[in-house]
Amino acid sequence: MERLEFDSRDALTEKLAGEVIARLKKAIEDKGEAGLAVSGGRTPVDLFKALSEADLDWSKVTITLVDERWVAPDHDDSNEKLVRTHLLQNKAAAATFIPHKTAAESPFEAEVEVNKALAALPEEITVTLLGMGEDGHTASFFPGAETLHKALDTKHHADCCAVVPKTAPHPRMTLTLKRILRSQWIVLHLTGDGKKPVLQQALEDGPVEELPVRSVLKQSLTPVSVYWAG
Repeated sequence: MERLEFDSRDALTEKLAGEVIARLKKAIEDKGEAGLAVSGGRTPVDLFKALSEADLDWSKVTITLVDERWVAPDHDDSNEKLVRTHLLQNKAAAATFIPHKTAAESPFEAEVEVNKALAALPEEITVTLLGMGEDGHTASFFPGAETLHKALDTKHHADCCAVVPKTAPHPRMTLTLKRILRSQWIVLHLTGDGKKPVLQQALEDGPVEELPVRSVLKQSLTPVSVYWAG
């Protein structure tokens, strides 16, 4: 695992954007397509804006969400709204976007439909950008969620899974751990001093169910880099 710390969030954004762009370009050159999975929240907004201006063939990039709250796409809590507002702009407006939210009443009713839609992603996602909460969740792998075991089961063949957190609002749809690990590169993008002790604890031995971010940090299948700035 690679761990990088930056003196400023701007420095982090510049470095990470450059690396993501380079990897997307190489995937397009090598395979004719690239895939990008992104997370919501405030942390990636500046990164999204930087990526949106990148000079690459976005028509060959498919973007999806790591997870989504089961709210309308125009809801303030919608990750789709965040991505459409900040990433699918400028040059990146030419990318193909696969949302998670459907017309179904609940994410459980939409699992089959969303799994079918996600089949349009490249077999191996080029870059997956994850965040982490101070409770140790990443994607929608929340401690104590009833379907956490299903989302983390790498023998389960689904690309996505419905989750209802006990400690956060809204039911969710999340990429499964198995699908996330089918990435060329995973980035854990963190900002704020409050995340540091959680990260340190997650790097120590302990139950994955306690700090589900361990499911990504403590595996050897896919390269992981942690980018942190205060």
